[in-house]
Amino acid sequence: MNDFDAFSFDRFPKTPFLPDVPLERWTPDDGDRDEFFMRAALVEAQIAAEEGETPIGAVLVCQNRILVREHNRRERLCDPTAHAETLALSRASAFYPSWRIEDAELFVTLEPCPMCAGALVLSRVNRVVFGTRDPKAGCAGSLMNLLTEERFNWRCEVVEGVLRDDCADLLRRFFRERRQANAAARKSPS
Repeated sequence: MNDFDAFSFDRFPKTPFLPDVPLERWTPDDGDRDEFFMRAALVEAQIAAEEGETPIGAVLVCQNRILVREHNRRERLCDPTAHAETLALSRASAFYPSWRIEDAELFVTLEPCPMCAGALVLSRVNRVVFGTRDPKAGCAGSLMNLLTEERFNWRCEVVEGVLRDDCADLLRRFFRERRQANAAARKSPS
């Protein structure tokens, strides 16, 4: 018998190693659980807007605790894959014993795109909660639903519409202000 034969994945816990630091945790006193975590995602989305990024925020939750907070950073990192969801998954993987992000939930302000939906399925996230639909690129029900596609070997539970109006208003306001700024820049003499 060699070392590989003696190796067993049973030695590794399926739940993540939670750091020895206080993590923001939901309790019943906090009210609606999904709204509590979506508000945290909205805070991240607001940070993204302040940084000039598309205001999309995400939090990855395990055992009623926020493990990771992220927001879009495509412009800052000059990286087309730097969406809130993919950044959250990358950071969360540091807490897990393998690439599987099991027993986790992702709360995101906008419906995941094809790339993010694929990453969520491939990372084995159990539940995805999103705020507002994305009619141009949404792959959790708008254009298609990759998260519950029966031909895949993993499917995520999907909940939509949590704080829908707040999430949609933040996006509308951001793009309205951006259009106004671009129009003003075109009108002003150089």
